[in-house]
Amino acid sequence: MEKNTKNKGTFKYGRGAAAAVILTAGAAMLSGCVAVEASKPASGAVVVSDAAQKEGTLTVVSSESVVVTPDMAEVVFGITTEDADAAACQQKNAEQLNGFVEYLKAQGISESSIMTSSFSLNPQYDWSGNTQQLIGYQMNTQVTVTDVAVEDVGSLLSNGVNEGANEIYSVSYFSSQYDTAYGDALAKAVDAAKAKGTVLAEASGKALGEVLNVEEYQDDQYGRYVSSSINMSRASGAVAEATMADMGVMPGEMDVEAVIRVEFALTDSQ
Repeated sequence: MEKNTKNKGTFKYGRGAAAAVILTAGAAMLSGCVAVEASKPASGAVVVSDAAQKEGTLTVVSSESVVVTPDMAEVVFGITTEDADAAACQQKNAEQLNGFVEYLKAQGISESSIMTSSFSLNPQYDWSGNTQQLIGYQMNTQVTVTDVAVEDVGSLLSNGVNEGANEIYSVSYFSSQYDTAYGDALAKAVDAAKAKGTVLAEASGKALGEVLNVEEYQDDQYGRYVSSSINMSRASGAVAEATMADMGVMPGEMDVEAVIRVEFALTDSQ
C-alpha cells in the first residue's frame, strides 16, 4: 500500500506502486529551476532539474509485487542429550541422531536435504553451593532439513519428536516459483513505469520516447523465505506430544517485489 507524503512536488500514480520521477529538459523550457540530486531514488518524489546541454529525459523508479503461496519449507531440528559422562553423552546423541536421520529418509527426504548444521558439548555445573560442582555434560546437535513439501511439514513436526529430535528451532517457508513470480513482478514494474512516464510527459507538454536505459534497482533474495520461530524446546511427554500432534501448518502468502529504474527519452508532442 502506498504511503501518503506531504513533500512538495509529490506525484502518485497507480495502486500499490511507488515511483520516483526525475525530469530534465532544455533551459528554454524549464528555465530558473534548481537541480536536485539524490544518491538513492525516493519513493513518491518528483524532482525537476535544469540541464541546458542535455536532451530531455524522464526517469521513473517503479515498484511492483506479485503474491505467491509458499509450497516448500526448511525445518531446523535439535537433538539434546545429557549424561554424567562426556563419552556417554556423545553416544546417546549419536544414537538419537542416527535414528532421526533414518526416520527422515523413510519419509522420502533425500540425504542431500539433511545437514548437521551445528553441534556442541558443554559441561553442566551445580551452582547451589559456595563452589561450582561438575554434574555432567550436555550435547546439542542441530539438523537442518530442506526441500520439505509444505503438506508434509505438519507430520514431520508432529512425529519428529518421537524419532529422536527433542527440539524444533524454526520453520522457513519459500516458493519454488519465486523466480517466475519475480519475472512477472519485473514485467509489471516496466508497464507501470511506462504508464507513469506517459502521464508525466504529457503533463509537461512532451511525448514519451524510446527507452534509453533500464536498471534493476532491487532484488531482495531474503524475500525468498517467510520464517517463523517454533521454539519447541525439549518436547517430551504426553502433553508435548499432544501439542505437536495438533501443530498446524499455515505458510500464508509472500510478496515477491521488483524495483526498477527506467530512463525514457522525451520528444516533442505531435
